[in-house]
Amino acid sequence: MSLITIILGSISDKVIFDKCKNIFDEFEVKYDVKIASSHRTPEKVEEIVKNSDADVFIAIAGLAAALPGAVAARTTKPVIGVPVESKLGGLDALLSISQMPPGIPVACVGIDRGENAALLAIEILALKDEDLKNKLENYRKKMKKKIEKDNKGVEKW
Repeated sequence: MSLITIILGSISDKVIFDKCKNIFDEFEVKYDVKIASSHRTPEKVEEIVKNSDADVFIAIAGLAAALPGAVAARTTKPVIGVPVESKLGGLDALLSISQMPPGIPVACVGIDRGENAALLAIEILALKDEDLKNKLENYRKKMKKKIEKDNKGVEKW
């Protein structure tokens, strides 16, 4: 059973998927990944969502970035959209994902921020998983230590 289903709008989004994958591998979270376009293969998007056992979806898309909304329209489970930088610096994708109509929300992370999408998905799962909650707390402690270490290095500049 997959806890998270990741859908890429096209193979060109793989570099963003890799950021998600790195986080999920670090946290030992199960996921599956598919490629489907909300415009070119809408039936495939519907099939993926309908047949997924996921608790959370991540949809990665650039340009018109309709994929996260298309996924959200087909499920009541949380959907996290990742806008991909392409035209207009990714602003077009960011606005498409963040400006969903009332009643069909999509969480939106920053442009190309696959790692934040993965962490947000883990935070959602951690609401009912104590082990994931502890891993998140340890992850944040490591980030804090890195900043503290970097700050000490500044003194040598």
